[in-house]
Amino acid sequence: MLLYGYDPITAYRALLTGAFGDISGIYETLSFATPLILTALTFGICVRSGLFNIGAEGQMYMGAIGAVMIGGAMSLPAGIHAATATLFAMLLGGLWSIPVSILKITRNVHEVVSTIMLNWISFWLVTYLITYQLTDPMRAERAVPAQETARYTVIGASLTTIFPVVIAFTLLIYFIVWRTTLGYELRLVGYNPEAARYAGISIPRAVVMSFLLGGLAAGLAGASQVLGRPPSWTVYATLGNLVNLGFEGIGVSLIGRNHPIGIIFAAIFYGGILHGGRFMEFEAGVASELVRAINGIIIVALAIPELLSMVSGVVKRRRGKEVEAG
Repeated sequence: MLLYGYDPITAYRALLTGAFGDISGIYETLSFATPLILTALTFGICVRSGLFNIGAEGQMYMGAIGAVMIGGAMSLPAGIHAATATLFAMLLGGLWSIPVSILKITRNVHEVVSTIMLNWISFWLVTYLITYQLTDPMRAERAVPAQETARYTVIGASLTTIFPVVIAFTLLIYFIVWRTTLGYELRLVGYNPEAARYAGISIPRAVVMSFLLGGLAAGLAGASQVLGRPPSWTVYATLGNLVNLGFEGIGVSLIGRNHPIGIIFAAIFYGGILHGGRFMEFEAGVASELVRAINGIIIVALAIPELLSMVSGVVKRRRGKEVEAG
């Protein structure tokens, strides 16, 4: 930053005060963090089961269009409209993860390959639906917005009551993965598949449940951007208010050590960087490209230790299999 003639103290002060300096900034930071908590969960749950799921992006798209279908294109009573749209979004996100599970179980197709493929399919499918089937008659560049009865209540700035819903969902995932028999089985499969198989645990079931839980989280992330993110309350044809949230969740999960509680704090930290980065540009005059580069360096630096730990674990498991085979 000094090389480009900017004052780093002024710049980082602007970032921190913009993100956490007042209640409005905190609201915006939490709003940015909301979808990242969920897409990070999508990745983190599967990592605990020994899977590398980068399909949160596509599953989130499906959740968003599901929220548009119910929340924008249908009329329901105020008491159940938001809940119905949210559940339908989660359902679509979960269903979109099923093909990945099937390909993994039946053909041993690596999940990275299948999730990338499905990400692109969902991108163009949702783009088509927004452009030709669910277009806002008043503004052709976006889908029909969520109706008043389907919107979550605004707490302040762009933060809505979807945030406490997301926190509750995250705590539920924590309980399932760390406090139930199912969660123990998922983690054992990820830690030592051979030991899990010897103990009578169904590997295919663990794969399906991991992807399904992750898909539900990603679907809720999509709903959060439609039903719980003013002022648009919708999805644009370019998917500009959704693109990359799934991939950014990977970094958030790594910073949070792939643990639900850690992910909450990591997402708030990352949300603060995203929101506060604007103030680095506006108040300190830092070029927007440099702001994004600085943000990226911070995230990479924090995520590398967990990434190296994951890679080391994979290498050790493969060496163990080779020794057993030899």
